[in-house]
Amino acid sequence: MSTALHILILLVAIAPVLSCVYLGVLTLLSARLPTPRPSSQDMVFDVLIPAHNESQVIARTLSNLQKLDWPASNYRILVIADNCTDDTAELSRQAGAHVLERQDATRRGKGYALEHAFAYSAQGPATAVVVVDADTEVTPNLLQACAARIEQGALAVQVNYGVLNPNDSWRTRLITIAYGAFHAVRSRARERMGVSCGLRGNGACYTHALLRQHPFNIYSLTEDLEYGVLLGLNGIRVHYADEACADAEIIDSERGARTQRSRWEGGRLAVARAYAGRLLGHAWRQRSATSFELALDLLTLPLGNIVLQIVLLALVAGGAALLVPALAAWLWLPLILLLILAAHVWRGWQLAPVGWRALADLAYVPFFILWKMYAKLRTRGNKGWVRTDRK
Repeated sequence: MSTALHILILLVAIAPVLSCVYLGVLTLLSARLPTPRPSSQDMVFDVLIPAHNESQVIARTLSNLQKLDWPASNYRILVIADNCTDDTAELSRQAGAHVLERQDATRRGKGYALEHAFAYSAQGPATAVVVVDADTEVTPNLLQACAARIEQGALAVQVNYGVLNPNDSWRTRLITIAYGAFHAVRSRARERMGVSCGLRGNGACYTHALLRQHPFNIYSLTEDLEYGVLLGLNGIRVHYADEACADAEIIDSERGARTQRSRWEGGRLAVARAYAGRLLGHAWRQRSATSFELALDLLTLPLGNIVLQIVLLALVAGGAALLVPALAAWLWLPLILLLILAAHVWRGWQLAPVGWRALADLAYVPFFILWKMYAKLRTRGNKGWVRTDRK
């Protein structure tokens, strides 16, 4: 019985141990990164905003982008009004943006909108394009950060993806901490290791040289994540620009947040199923650290799922200890894993703009985990570009 219980505990422990060790290493490597030498500001950019019925927020985003610390003659703002039924296109023109209107009842979604915009931009003088979501505000140094890395040889750059409205509710504060852990902590560490930080879509920069070599023809719910994986399989890493931010609006309403979270996590799970095995195989054959790390990233479940795995491990270890007291030493393992996870969350909080109040909101974490499980059950089969309900 003792041997059988040892094996059972080991099997239950494998997933949370691997996840926590991975997150622990990333946490230790998440110190501030050095900032590269400033760019000469000679580079020409197109800033692309894919928009589907975004009349409520598009003017704010365009006003923000017109304040970039970059010569006005060296960047152009393009709004892709994709299958819009509101006045997104007209409001964008009034705000001074160049507008591409696209109507296609069958080829709908952000991936198609970006493909269309990349092709249009390639006909102009731009060296690179930066993608910004329609509900986003960016720091003035957005193009400066991207250009500095392109001048050093980067083909793709991802700036820090943050939250525009962190203090709207306990839910937005918790998500902001999660962003701090998932975006800032992970990306800093991955950049320090010299692997790809991955793509988040919002605040992503691509050179036209890259797009010519590896055309963007991905139309899934997480087209950015998938494209970053494909770049990794082709030996191209995405560089991380920590000093610049693209902060997007997090939906505060339960229904809108449920739809948004389900879409993101469902799309990520689909990419993991499709590419994790390929990445591991490529890492083995080519001795590619980038592919191996991308696979680890995809296989690491959301923090709430890891907590549930640790709870299950504690229950199994506790039950085994009741049957065989000598196995009580196993109870230290879930405690150690929880401490590693707590350190990762703490580091995410340090890099998130939410202050001390958010630490009290951590008491909501059990309810947040249950809410996310409920969201997955309620929201399924979302394959189109569905505009998120806003205030």
